[in-house]
Amino acid sequence: MRQTGLPARRTAHYLLMQITGEGRLMSELIADGALSDLSAEDRARAQRLATEALRGLDRADRMLKPYLKKTPPDHVMNALRLGVIELCGGEAAHGVVNAYVEIVGRNKRTQSMKGLTNAVLRKIAAEGPEGWTNRPVPLTPGWLRQPLVAAWGRDAVAGMEAAHFAGAPLDLTAKSDPRAIAKAVGGEVLPTGSVRVPDAGQVSTLPGYEAGDWWVQDAAAAIPVKALGDVKGLKVVDLCAAPGGKTMQLAARGADVTAVEISKFRMTRVSSNLARVGLWARRAPVNAFLFKEQDFDAVLLDAPCSATGTIRRHPDLPYAKDGSEFGMLIDQQARMIDHAVTLLKPGGRLMFCTCSLLPDEGEVQVEEALKRHPGLEVLPINVPGIDQNWHSEEGGLRLRPDYWPDLGGMDGFYLALLRKPA
Repeated sequence: MRQTGLPARRTAHYLLMQITGEGRLMSELIADGALSDLSAEDRARAQRLATEALRGLDRADRMLKPYLKKTPPDHVMNALRLGVIELCGGEAAHGVVNAYVEIVGRNKRTQSMKGLTNAVLRKIAAEGPEGWTNRPVPLTPGWLRQPLVAAWGRDAVAGMEAAHFAGAPLDLTAKSDPRAIAKAVGGEVLPTGSVRVPDAGQVSTLPGYEAGDWWVQDAAAAIPVKALGDVKGLKVVDLCAAPGGKTMQLAARGADVTAVEISKFRMTRVSSNLARVGLWARRAPVNAFLFKEQDFDAVLLDAPCSATGTIRRHPDLPYAKDGSEFGMLIDQQARMIDHAVTLLKPGGRLMFCTCSLLPDEGEVQVEEALKRHPGLEVLPINVPGIDQNWHSEEGGLRLRPDYWPDLGGMDGFYLALLRKPA
């Protein structure tokens, strides 16, 4: 007789193994079909379990430590972590313990640890949810926490970690009136004009989805286009455009938009998103460095980066990555800024942004770009709802997950508006 919930739990365990052991991202695993053999209900459950385990992994390890003389193999450790998440979430101990004992027992190398798994999880069950809530907020893995503390200080990083642990509510960008959208979906209009929906459920069932009245976009990610001001009738290129949120913003504001995206698969997503909301943009499926058209009024460059600002929504990132690619990304960002400047007409504006919490991918990039390009200047950013304390010394805007703590936070983001000499 097939045990209820086992397929979802086995898949969640597989996801954890691949992320923590093989350095793969959740999105890659899902794209490769990790969930394809499950029912819709089990797909949602497996992804939820893995996400919750990653979000609370440090806390789960702290709960497990008193009951482990030494750290067991990854196969066992990840089963225990998932067991902690379920038991401390109020799931019945009998079903949870049996499921993870079976998962451990199915692996020939860990069969002998079934007894350990059973004993440890039953002790965790005795602690229950109270044992979980009494533990401190999970810490970010050291390879990332150290540079964040160096950049922003321990108190700020503690606030970021609290935001990461809490996860991200759903943010929407309205094609027209955000107040009407907020009323329709049961959300609230944020100070910068995005619509935030707590406990949104299935996105495609929300009012206005089929009509294309809005699209999903974190409030921080929606600010760069707003910082460009009035773009109606302007010729604008959105480099690295997928999934298309900023392209749609530009098109909705009346810009003559060209979306550039190297990945044909990702460009297909841009096209489908544009079609759903009834907007149009010219599309160029090409490497941004090979895009040579010039005389644009504005270039929006949301450059490839470490994505360390998106951990609220992607808790797998600090466990799948180790920072080894940062040097390559930083070099690429600098080259992309240099290329973007060549696409602008004299006096044209470049909006440079990254979803990173690291100054090397934000503030430092702009400081270095100003040295490389005499006459390039930073323009002030004026967006309603922006706290003046978010402005950075070189003239950009630094957004962090610990901002808006009473509203549910925001992604980590950096943006700066630059003008080419006339």
